[in-house]
Parts: sequence; structure tokens; C-alpha cells
Amino acid sequence: MHYLRYLGRLLAEIGAYARRNKAWWLVPLVIVMLVLGLLIVTGQAAAPFIYTLF
Repeated sequence: MHYLRYLGRLLAEIGAYARRNKAWWLVPLVIVMLVLGLLIVTGQAAAPFIYTLF
């Protein structure tokens, strides 16, 4: 659970940096990276179950 706290703190710091330095291009970049990471994690978890179907 500490991982989620650190992830939240990291995202808050990135948001504060983007707001302070007007670097709004960072926000979509971070969102895309989070979505890709989520897809990779869920894809790895589902792989053993998919192999048993074939």
C-alpha cells in the first residue's frame, strides 16, 4: 500500500511542477504512461489464463 501513497505523491509533484512552470505538455504524457503501464500489468496477469483456453 505504500506504493500507492508514493505514486500519489509523485503525481501531485508532477502536477505542481506543470502548474508552476506552465509545462502542460507533461500532463498528457503522464496519463499515457500510466495507461500503458496499467495495460502491461493487466496483460501479464491475464496471460496464463488465456493460454489454458487454447
